[in-house]
Amino acid sequence: MANISLQHLDKIYDNNVQAVYDFNLDVKDGEFIVLVGPSGCGKSTTLRMVAGLEDISKGKLLLDGKDITTAPAKDRDMAMVFQNYALYGHMTIYENMAFSLTLRKEDPNVIHKKVLAAAEILGLTDQLNKKPKQLSGGQRQRVAMGRAIVRSPKIFLFDEPLSNLDAKLRGATRREILLLHKRMNATMLYVTHDQTEALTLADRIVCMSMGHVQQVGTPLELYDTPANLFVASFIGLPPMNFFDVTVGDGELKGKYFTYKLSDAQKALLGSYKGKDIVLGVRPEDIATGGDIKVDVFSNENLGMSTLVHGSLCGAKTADAQITCKLRGWCDYRQGDGVAVQFKKVHFFDKETTNAIR
Repeated sequence: MANISLQHLDKIYDNNVQAVYDFNLDVKDGEFIVLVGPSGCGKSTTLRMVAGLEDISKGKLLLDGKDITTAPAKDRDMAMVFQNYALYGHMTIYENMAFSLTLRKEDPNVIHKKVLAAAEILGLTDQLNKKPKQLSGGQRQRVAMGRAIVRSPKIFLFDEPLSNLDAKLRGATRREILLLHKRMNATMLYVTHDQTEALTLADRIVCMSMGHVQQVGTPLELYDTPANLFVASFIGLPPMNFFDVTVGDGELKGKYFTYKLSDAQKALLGSYKGKDIVLGVRPEDIATGGDIKVDVFSNENLGMSTLVHGSLCGAKTADAQITCKLRGWCDYRQGDGVAVQFKKVHFFDKETTNAIR
């Protein structure tokens, strides 16, 4: 396969709207990179610049050390899988998968072997004589992947390939993409707004917001040590709880609770004494048995865990709302009170929004 380097990429449209700012990333051979973020953050635009479907306003794009910044899409040796499958309805599945090779005028015997090999990998062998309309959404997306596989490209590009599928098919197709990557050891760039896809598929995640890269790291790094408030709020489901607190002498004083600091935390926050910061706690890092009182609004049983939504000290304001993901099956009702503790917390600078480490 190949490695690819995105160096200081900018995308500025003719109306002077900038969609991507100073994007830098080195992708290793065989690496699975996921670009994640909300709609309009610039992730698909970045992918399209890599594919050659959008011009690069500034910066360089290198493939195996060769500058392909201005190379046409057809000369980049990349295959793209789109959200809407982009299949030809009048062609059979076999003809769809073979189409790009037919255009290249490759030997029909070679084409046949490649199509059958891709169909075997994707479980489509018995579907090759059907038309796209006869297949499910998940099968159509597999055909789109098969069309990419037969080209044997240096880079696979995926632009939100699962967003048109229902939840069950998304899970199944996600697993198929992961198995495909492991089997082929292919270099892949994958765009999604779904953090579950990012966390389960990626070797590394690029989290974006408003055209800027917020953090690059492994799924665990983004989950466990988010770089700032945006990453902390975007990665994790349910999202992290945030509370304004003041750093005191050995404790954090919030509007509705007090949190006692460990010696290590005291040292970390030494320069913030007397200042306001943001405390973050993931719902799954909250447990019963503490001295922080939560008044229950609603209770969602998930089997091995329960989501408890409530407010601190019964306050009705937005800054008092909290979500706890408690272990086991709980039967709390609206109006019940439960005492909880924060097992692990994160600290953020209120002005810069960056994590305090």
